[in-house]
Amino acid sequence: MVQFSVLFNGLAKNILVKNGKKSRSDVGREAANALAKEARKNDLMLSSSGTVNGERSDNFVPVFSKGGKKGVNQDCLVVWEEFGCQEDMIFCGIFDGHGPWGHLVAKRVRKLTPSSLLCNWQETLALNSLNLNSSTELDKSLNRFNIWKQSYLKTYLEQHPGIDSFHSGTTALTIVRQGDLIVIANIGDSRAVLATTSDNGCLVPL
Repeated sequence: MVQFSVLFNGLAKNILVKNGKKSRSDVGREAANALAKEARKNDLMLSSSGTVNGERSDNFVPVFSKGGKKGVNQDCLVVWEEFGCQEDMIFCGIFDGHGPWGHLVAKRVRKLTPSSLLCNWQETLALNSLNLNSSTELDKSLNRFNIWKQSYLKTYLEQHPGIDSFHSGTTALTIVRQGDLIVIANIGDSRAVLATTSDNGCLVPL
């Protein structure tokens, strides 16, 4: 695993110097937001229909959303290649709004989730860095999964109070692929299907 902390801490120190004294979590959020802005600038982040195919990547990610006939399309998506400046990581999220203001809720959650998750992942990774030196591969995989699980829980618990979801809301389905680890998290009725292509070109769920 590539250590992200050196880059992240350097970026955080630069933000701290520019903006004066801030709390550690504020600095982390600003650093994560700066990484998101840089990813958009380098065409590594997509938040509408299209494709993402990074220059240094073997990944090809097509995305498409078709609005229904009920009114405003409330589907939002985001794909972030090289998530957090990690070449082996990708973040994908689909948010399906519901209710009269669902499209606004979905857009807000789409905007906040990736950088908030990235910041929480980095904080959790730093707190659990000793556990990553486990002896077996199974222990290492479980530790990586638990770090993502803690990061997701913290991210969504932080966002929940800031969104008035009495009349409107959104589902959230997000996927992080880090090397050979795939972490899928969902809230609501959206689901992911892991599939492969058969010999005749059809998708087959695993």
